[in-house]
Amino acid sequence: MRVPLSWLREYVETDATAHEMARRLSISALEVDRVIDVGVPDEGDNLGRFVVGRVLSADPHPNADRLQLCQVDVGNPEPQQIVCGAWNFGVGATVAVGLPGALLPGFPGPLEERPLRGQMSRGMILAEDEIGLGADHAGIMLLPGGLEPGSPLAEALPLVDQVLDVTPTMNRPDLLSMVGIAREVAALLDGALRPPDPDDPPVRGGDSLDVRVEDLGGCPRYIGRVFRDVAVGPSPQWLRSRLHLAGMRSISNVVDVTNYVMHVWGSPLHAFDRALLAGGRIVVRRAREGETLRTLDGTLRELLPSDLLITDGERPVALAAIMGGLESEVSDETTEVLLEAANFEPIGVLRTSERLAVRTEGSNKWEKGVDPHAAEPAAALASRLLVDLTGAEVTASVDVHDGLPGRPVVELRPEHASRLIGLDVPEDEQRSILERLELEVDDAWQVTVPTFRARDVTREIDLVEEIARVVLDRVPHTMPLRRAVAGHLTPEQRLRRALEDVLVGMGFAEAYTWSLTPSDPNPDALRLPDPMSGDHAVLRTTLLHGLVEAARVNVDAGNERIRVFELARVYLPADGQLPEERWHLGGIAEGGFEAVRRAVETVYEAFHLPLVVTRTALDHLHPGKAAVTEAGWLGELHPSLLEGEWGAFELDVAELMAPLPERILYEDVITYPANRQDIAIAVSEDVEAAAIVGVAREAGGAELREARVFDVYRGDQVGEGRKSVALHLVFQAPDRTLTDEEVAASRSTIVAALAERLGAELRA
Repeated sequence: MRVPLSWLREYVETDATAHEMARRLSISALEVDRVIDVGVPDEGDNLGRFVVGRVLSADPHPNADRLQLCQVDVGNPEPQQIVCGAWNFGVGATVAVGLPGALLPGFPGPLEERPLRGQMSRGMILAEDEIGLGADHAGIMLLPGGLEPGSPLAEALPLVDQVLDVTPTMNRPDLLSMVGIAREVAALLDGALRPPDPDDPPVRGGDSLDVRVEDLGGCPRYIGRVFRDVAVGPSPQWLRSRLHLAGMRSISNVVDVTNYVMHVWGSPLHAFDRALLAGGRIVVRRAREGETLRTLDGTLRELLPSDLLITDGERPVALAAIMGGLESEVSDETTEVLLEAANFEPIGVLRTSERLAVRTEGSNKWEKGVDPHAAEPAAALASRLLVDLTGAEVTASVDVHDGLPGRPVVELRPEHASRLIGLDVPEDEQRSILERLELEVDDAWQVTVPTFRARDVTREIDLVEEIARVVLDRVPHTMPLRRAVAGHLTPEQRLRRALEDVLVGMGFAEAYTWSLTPSDPNPDALRLPDPMSGDHAVLRTTLLHGLVEAARVNVDAGNERIRVFELARVYLPADGQLPEERWHLGGIAEGGFEAVRRAVETVYEAFHLPLVVTRTALDHLHPGKAAVTEAGWLGELHPSLLEGEWGAFELDVAELMAPLPERILYEDVITYPANRQDIAIAVSEDVEAAAIVGVAREAGGAELREARVFDVYRGDQVGEGRKSVALHLVFQAPDRTLTDEEVAASRSTIVAALAERLGAELRA
């Protein structure tokens, strides 16, 4: 969610800067991904070069068919001559003007006075995309007529702004709104909250509105309002600019109002063309067997009886809480609008959204749980805007519900809160914190929770958490001095920490990724019956998905030499209802196969474990660059998963550590000299190096202390389909110096075994 500061400051009065807000919110409320600077450069007197202008004349350019030659009043004694390529304005229009010397975002240099087709142009009449307030370049911005020519444009439009890019946690749907963020800022930074409180337009006229809700469990509340004499058209520039900064595109004044109010209150709205509804009525019900609906994206949806619908009594007109129907959408010809400000049960919305693979801004909010009480202020604000921006009149209004949920009451013990938090938070401060968060506290510490927090503040520990997160920045950055140790790590915990130390020592950074993923390569992976969102619906059976996403985030951030590992649980399907939880070690690194080969070899060497690697083929690895060990796999990541050369590995920790003995027994260091021999053998191309080493070790017996491949040759000398493998052998006995004859006999045994089992021929 994107939060423009110029918009946010309408609802909360605070002196805090954008970065101060971001820091405080990150500590106590939600994740702030970044602070985005938008608009024109605010340096020197640049803002003073953007002014309001009024067009005095607009004539065709004498030397160009597609240009206008304009005289514009910019507050100077003489009008400013400007050549403009737009045609969506005429004499008397109030426009935004950039004077010579103005710096525009994305332009290589300041505006200059220069001739265009033989006529001098002294400035620019601005389109919204030229100053970062929109994406439209088809025409210039048209401002309200009451603005004085020559007045600073920054007083009419947010020429310079900052946007907070925030991600609320799953349990805080109230923070998916401007008012919700304003509440948090006011509480955390001692600001003054100023929520929108418009005059709700009166209902005029004698229209009736028939709304019937057949499933109050799926739709606990439905506010419907009728508007007549609606003039659908473009939105004013202030509304277009706010939606653009919030990451939404402008469509029309009616649709823009619903999106704007959804962003303000977090309660999605929908507008129907009432003339396209049979009888102009609304019936909320479950779908019938075989029923279909063509949604706004043009897709024909096949519905199930579990899907909740908005209908006109005869046919579906919207997929409740997810997407409207194509046959009832508002268009330029619409003159009568039915506004829906409803409330929907989250789990049903999530199930339908997931089944149909439809994700919208509205469904994202509904599936997390929206306060039913928010529908009323949302309807009031939308009504005020529709009346003001479209010239409409409210002619009917209904509010259908079967009683709204009350406010929970939770008891708090202040001394218990301080003990759990670990900080001494005085009772007066605890009360102040809770009241700033709009929780009412009586003398007996009975706390009444506001409706917008009713879903996540239900127990005493939730109240303790509310206090704790506000004082979180007081927690010392270091652990308190420990005088005694009451416990110790288990052997498994010590091994896992040692594994982490090995990877960190190789330059890997540890990652923590989601245990729940949108999908999994294992078709039997456990799917949650009621996931919070489609992105967190399946219990992972591999760490790979999270590691790839972590690498992608680092690439997008411009980081280089990326090496990331994770040591965490995966959840394998089992016979019972619960999965089998296994510890896995996974990693991803730039540099392809070689990068992870070194990492895996180092892990095995650190614990003196035997490493036997064989070729394999896996869907997520590059063909020909994939291998397996007894504990897992390693290889070069398939390029379709992540652009560039990446290596990845994943090992089952229990399988990896299985060869480790329970007790480490001392073995005397051999002081007798080693006898080193190199041999070269020719084998078929499909014989793996690990197989050669394995046969050599088995045939060489106890006196063969080391066997490793150090060179592979392919060429005419060994023939097509064959390769020459050079093997380094080290012979050593604990009780004597081996003679040349003894070593030669052992070497011959090894060569004979290689010939018998692998078809090898001795070359040297």
